[in-house]
Amino acid sequence: MSKQKSLEILYKIKTGEFSPEEALLKLRTEPFEDLGYVKLDHHRELRQGIPEVVYGAGKTPEQIAAISTAMLNKGQQLIIITKLSEDAVETIQKSVPLQYHQMARIGIIGDIPEPDGIGKVVVATGGTSDMPVAEEAALTAEALGNEVVRLYDVGVAGLHRLLARLDDIMKARVIIAIAGMEGALASVIGGLADCPVIGVPTSVGYGASFNGISALLTMLNSCASGVSVVNIDNGFGAGYLASMINHQRR
Repeated sequence: MSKQKSLEILYKIKTGEFSPEEALLKLRTEPFEDLGYVKLDHHRELRQGIPEVVYGAGKTPEQIAAISTAMLNKGQQLIIITKLSEDAVETIQKSVPLQYHQMARIGIIGDIPEPDGIGKVVVATGGTSDMPVAEEAALTAEALGNEVVRLYDVGVAGLHRLLARLDDIMKARVIIAIAGMEGALASVIGGLADCPVIGVPTSVGYGASFNGISALLTMLNSCASGVSVVNIDNGFGAGYLASMINHQRR
């Protein structure tokens, strides 16, 4: 249930349109919706400020379409679907107005809002091969109301490329540093920036990178202060956390 819908119920109690008992029944029946294969958490936005996001991998196109339809019917205005296979898009679009972002493997239903965060979220990658994860992070942050600055292919193999964008690094409210191989980018940015840095290790790299484990361990062992780390290839988690940081007001 959205905050707006909850307020409407409270106002109806105030005006006498709902009795307290009727309002309680309404609230009790709203927490989740059981579709058999999924229990939709309609109270997520009320508890956390952000509605439930759909993880697309492992779900059939029909399931995703039904889940999205149920969310829309409950008044959710923006739906994010992550790790969405391109093969599923056409089927889903028959039921809901889905916009698909191929590189990020993200589907978005609804309009991306105007930015209302405190500052800018910078998304930086070590290389071009990290861009799919970076776009997942960037689009997630934009969908959650953040202005995003993209700095792609600025890895440590050519450090001058990053230093040429030092103004963007210094002005950021939060930075997402995405890299595979040895994953050194997060430490370098962490040593330059005065804001939180979220490291995202990617599975990009040769054999000894162990599908992202090397980058993960490098980021976890960073000597730069202020660096936190999400899981391998978890662009969504980084974008979500960056949005939370960018909306924290004292």
